[in-house]
Amino acid sequence: MLRKRIGTAMAVLVVLAPFIFGLNFLFNGSGAASGFGITPWPEGDADGYFIVKGVRDLTVALTALTLLLRGHRRTLGIAILIATLMPLGDAYAVFTHGGTLVQALTIHVSAAVLMLIGAVLLLTEKQP
Repeated sequence: MLRKRIGTAMAVLVVLAPFIFGLNFLFNGSGAASGFGITPWPEGDADGYFIVKGVRDLTVALTALTLLLRGHRRTLGIAILIATLMPLGDAYAVFTHGGTLVQALTIHVSAAVLMLIGAVLLLTEKQP
């Protein structure tokens, strides 16, 4: 019983920590960047954030793959539905930081639409 409680507490931390970090980056970008350990642009070299983006994308892909291979199709649908926020956020970032509306729509919003379609298909499958 104690082991289960500790596992649950650790899982809650895994949920809360990135949630809080994400909100901090959204609402306090420069301060969050300094706290992250990479000096924010334009003073520092922001190339370190490319690694962050790459690891984020690989993590999402591996999580989805794990759910798919384990046969947790409904949970995968929910995860994809939630993950649809990522390309929408990416589109917003592109559009508000020097990219074009065409880039934001064709690259990122189209990805979000495809993810949304996939999520709906998974979530509306007949359960065996």
